[in-house]
Amino acid sequence: MSDLDGSDAYSPVEIARRVEAVGEAKARMAALPLALLGVLAGAFIGLGAMLFVLVKSDPTLGFAASALLGGLVFSLGLFMVVVAGAELFTGNNLIVMAWADGRVSTAQVLRNWAIVCLANFVGAAGLALLVWASGHASLNGGAIGQKVVQIAVAKQELPFVTALLRGLLCNVLVCMAVWMAMGGRSLVDKALAVVFPVMAFVAAGFEHSIANMYLMPLAMLLQHGGLTGDTAVTWSGILSNLLPVILGNVLGGAVLVAGVYHVIYKRQPPT
Repeated sequence: MSDLDGSDAYSPVEIARRVEAVGEAKARMAALPLALLGVLAGAFIGLGAMLFVLVKSDPTLGFAASALLGGLVFSLGLFMVVVAGAELFTGNNLIVMAWADGRVSTAQVLRNWAIVCLANFVGAAGLALLVWASGHASLNGGAIGQKVVQIAVAKQELPFVTALLRGLLCNVLVCMAVWMAMGGRSLVDKALAVVFPVMAFVAAGFEHSIANMYLMPLAMLLQHGGLTGDTAVTWSGILSNLLPVILGNVLGGAVLVAGVYHVIYKRQPPT
């Protein structure tokens, strides 16, 4: 029986080698497929955020039940990224492992991040446009639309340091989900690896930059469609959220996950 036919998970050191190899391939990918896969990932994460809002708009759920169930359904997005194949900026922070081992250059890492982040925005905002046009936000007596605007306003009002730290904590969990999914050999393995870390960061109220690229543009569209709140979501407000959240996502994923695991496993002899 070959190693790939086994039912056991890959060991942590094997995961580290796989993450480095995948990171090298991602950093060298041609721009067009990279961008298209980035658009898909943005839409996938948007779908998870759409389900999250559906749960959060139900006032009959208690705080803990709403938070945990919202996190559970949000995990659909990362599960689709991992299984269907897509390029997600936050998960691609793990490319730093390949960079730290000298397998890719700084320019290649930054190129990947720039293309994927922009493509994620196109996919997430594009899904927001389709969801808005579909009338989805009018469900539950308009409570979904109201909740989207409420969430987006709260995000743009976060202080810089708070948004950065929530972004950092979020991507520690997201990258750990991707890391553990790389250790699985079946769809069930990958699903279990993804669900609990994602559920944790969503329930805790941490900040995922790509999810915000869906929620905040959708809130702007709803406002232009007549749904108003005490505060308007603006492009400057979106930028004031995304800048610290993206920085925090990079620090959490690239430094606290990829960087730490590189230090742990970089001297492991090949087997």
